[in-house]
Amino acid sequence: MSHYEVKAGPEAFLPPAAASMGNVLPDPGEAHIGGEIVPEDEAYDKAARMILGAKVPTIFPGPLVLWKLNEHSNAKAKAIRELALEAPMRIIPMADYRPKYPKIEAAVEINPNHPNLTIWHNKIDVCIFIGVHCHMANLSLKIIRGGTSCYTIAMCAMAGHEDACLSFRDADLTMVNKLKATIQKLKSEGVKSQAVPFTQFVMNRSGFVVEPS
Repeated sequence: MSHYEVKAGPEAFLPPAAASMGNVLPDPGEAHIGGEIVPEDEAYDKAARMILGAKVPTIFPGPLVLWKLNEHSNAKAKAIRELALEAPMRIIPMADYRPKYPKIEAAVEINPNHPNLTIWHNKIDVCIFIGVHCHMANLSLKIIRGGTSCYTIAMCAMAGHEDACLSFRDADLTMVNKLKATIQKLKSEGVKSQAVPFTQFVMNRSGFVVEPS
């Protein structure tokens, strides 16, 4: 079976699962880019360059980091916020997985059952999934690859995601900080962020504290 390249779409109404095309997950110390197994350090550099080169780079944190389940999730959430500030990147949460009909608030949330709506609305060209349960991340990644041109990066705490354009495995606090350090290194070498200026929204139970721009 020839190599199946996992790349930004739009690919098809129903893109194939990368695993069904023969792609495998990386071993510890490895990552994958486009379905090819590479050393982890190569993936850090590629991810950082994609983030800095994007117009609307965005982090989609899921329930595993949004909710303070334990001290590790709390520390990881803070590191994600620091990563977003360094790049800079927008943050749009995936707070839960329930389908939301007739519509979602695409400016401030993403849902795994129709993630393309958030990507289209915000014109997101590079995104990071982190803290999303594996089965819901894989669902989202296939839909995004099928119907959008967004480049997907998955920082998975388990074995990785073959349906992402680029995927890390065993993503812990150290790995989030290493990605931030790689971005800092590239910026110190003269690589500039191409992100469109924005204001990160802030919400509480009553609604907006700071509205998105």
